[in-house]
Amino acid sequence: MIRLRLSPGDLERLRFAYSPLAEVAESLYVLHSGRIPRLHRAWYERIREDLHRVDFDVLRAIVPAPRPHVASFLLAGAREPSTSIDEQLAMVAACPADRLREDLEVVWRGELPAATERVLQHGGARRIAEVLDQYWQVAVRPYWPQIRAVLDADVAYRASRLARGGIEALLADLHPELELAEHAIHVRSTQPEGPDHQLRGAGLLLVPCVFAWPHVMADLGSTNTPSITFGPRGIGNLWPAAEVSRTGAESLGALLGRSRAAILLSLGLPRSTSDLAADLQQSMPAVSAHLAVLRRSGLVTSWRAGRRVLYQRTPLATSVIAAGDSLPEPRESAGDLDQEWEVVGGGG
Repeated sequence: MIRLRLSPGDLERLRFAYSPLAEVAESLYVLHSGRIPRLHRAWYERIREDLHRVDFDVLRAIVPAPRPHVASFLLAGAREPSTSIDEQLAMVAACPADRLREDLEVVWRGELPAATERVLQHGGARRIAEVLDQYWQVAVRPYWPQIRAVLDADVAYRASRLARGGIEALLADLHPELELAEHAIHVRSTQPEGPDHQLRGAGLLLVPCVFAWPHVMADLGSTNTPSITFGPRGIGNLWPAAEVSRTGAESLGALLGRSRAAILLSLGLPRSTSDLAADLQQSMPAVSAHLAVLRRSGLVTSWRAGRRVLYQRTPLATSVIAAGDSLPEPRESAGDLDQEWEVVGGGG
């Protein structure tokens, strides 16, 4: 059991942050464990052919499996939702050799294996940062927009719970191993119970991380802001198993018009107006007008996340899409079908 003692100053400085580097570290653990969860198998199938471009000898030396700990320097640098991987990798590259060794000794529970010693002696922090960037480019960067969308949705939900019911409501469904009791956050852990950690006004970061699921981590390293990393809600939508069929897409287009149907199909994860305009090659005013209609119809919901307004389809919209996707293929001839869709598909 880990106990984080909160002062009034810590509650005032409780905030959310994103950590691209935590996604890197946690996804590496998923790979190194040798057991890809069903949740992330679609991701693995997409990246597996490109993994040969990455120096996994270095990565296995710093992220071993089975999971004992994650090195604290891999959780550093997350300060806000706009934290970038470049900022975090620069911090890794500049990490002092003694801190690097200390963090890795915690990971390996004492004596470092020969492979880890070689990494420290030949390239050290700079080499680690280079290889982490190799892996980021292959395995995480291509999917960062959709990962970010899941994080945005989770933080919007958590912030609303915090506003309505305070930290107790926020923690109530954050993770089964977290609870608030006696002015402290309790984190259930397999590690021996240690002394309470007094945050003493240092604040606390809450860091959603899609590859952390189903685990929760408390990072209390002396050089990092104290943080709790957890799996966000909605990660089941991160890697859709199948696309909507042509029949389903055409049915939705006949009902709503092609443009609005395309927007609705793109909103399985939260997106901004500019995201949709770029992906669908439509103007931002046109997308904004379509979103307004969909929102008034109860098919789209919206909320503010920092400077952006995000949109996501509602359960009603998902039901409409599913109903259209279950329709049988039309039996008309190809000529009749083309003529039919030429008439009814012109909206939007």
